[in-house]
Amino acid sequence: MSHHIEVAPGCLYWPEFLDRAAQQALVREIDAVLAVAPLFTPRMPRTGKAFSVRMSNCGPLGWVSDEAGYRYQSFHPETRAPWPAMPASLLAAWDQLTGTSAPPQACLINWYAPDARMSLHQDRDEHDFTAPVLSLSLGDTALFRIGGTERRAPTRSLRLASGDALLLSGESRLAFHGIDRILPGTSTLLPRPGRFNLTLRRVDPAEPATSARVTLPPAFAAKTP
Repeated sequence: MSHHIEVAPGCLYWPEFLDRAAQQALVREIDAVLAVAPLFTPRMPRTGKAFSVRMSNCGPLGWVSDEAGYRYQSFHPETRAPWPAMPASLLAAWDQLTGTSAPPQACLINWYAPDARMSLHQDRDEHDFTAPVLSLSLGDTALFRIGGTERRAPTRSLRLASGDALLLSGESRLAFHGIDRILPGTSTLLPRPGRFNLTLRRVDPAEPATSARVTLPPAFAAKTP
């Protein structure tokens, strides 16, 4: 495993965290998840405008967005079936990189086609911000942007390549961040151009019993997807 780089206070970056074999194995696991919980298109609250990113989830909870708002729930919004279990390799990465004993409750699987983007936003739909957010990249390189906890704070950019890991913790846990663009042809891992971003999150405060609670988060008007 490579050593991490501190991009900003609390934003830790591990280039080439997963080697090629580990990436290939994880792609097979994600394909198995998507066979049960297929990608869907999230929509903006109120307006219903479609995201450019398609997504799914695995773990006890999954993040969804539609006209009713942003929220975590225990089932797929289209199939209504429970989310598949989180692969053991993702739990191992969480244990290795986050320094927290409470397991993640959700893994967001975001699929970026070559023309997909993600505007600057904060991850604020969780009930507790002390646990970090861990992301793993598979496929084409993405131009990632991170700023501060205010939308107008200065930003910096980082290229996230296949196999890279990124952690938002501490001062960066609520930093605005997003994906400016995808660089097609920068990876041969996937059979088609694009990128998977796997984002592991803990939704509820850590408790002696860490079973997931399914509750709606409070509205956060300033958030953009």
